[in-house]
Amino acid sequence: MKIAQELRTGSTIKIGVEPFVILKAEYNKSGRSSAVVKFKMKNLISGNISDAIYKADDKMDDIRLEKVTATYSYNDGDFYIFTDPEWNQIELKEEDLGDSLNYLQEEMELEIVYYESTPVAVELPTFVEREIIYTEPGLRGDTSGKVLKPAKISTGFEIQVPIFVEQNEWIKIDTRTNEYAERIKK
Repeated sequence: MKIAQELRTGSTIKIGVEPFVILKAEYNKSGRSSAVVKFKMKNLISGNISDAIYKADDKMDDIRLEKVTATYSYNDGDFYIFTDPEWNQIELKEEDLGDSLNYLQEEMELEIVYYESTPVAVELPTFVEREIIYTEPGLRGDTSGKVLKPAKISTGFEIQVPIFVEQNEWIKIDTRTNEYAERIKK
């Protein structure tokens, strides 16, 4: 068991009989009342996202999830199909993938997360490299502060990049925050 203030983003807990993954954890201590932790959580079975507030010293059941490395194969319309090292096919629905769809490409390696032998989610690498397929040219002289512009990557997802990044260049993206990390020479 863990106390609520020890839980971080990515921690998995069980509340009642339902398993949850913590999407966001925010510790809050005010002068008059006891410390609390605000959670944004995703139910691993239903996929529903909910908010909850717990006292910082409330005890939670910590659960361990099994992870298996797999490769994304294709989308058959209803399911996204992955292949594990033993060539078993794993099917996940769009709602199981969440924001991972923004970066999913064929032959991409990632981890399938299992809860009680049922695949419930995917875990992307921390950083992915993608090509910019469209962005407006940067304007000269607009260099005060951190100036960003929208750019579309090969999966169709739009990300904010610095003005010096051009079309057809490759960039590294932090999948935890959906933010530009650096430009890559290919």
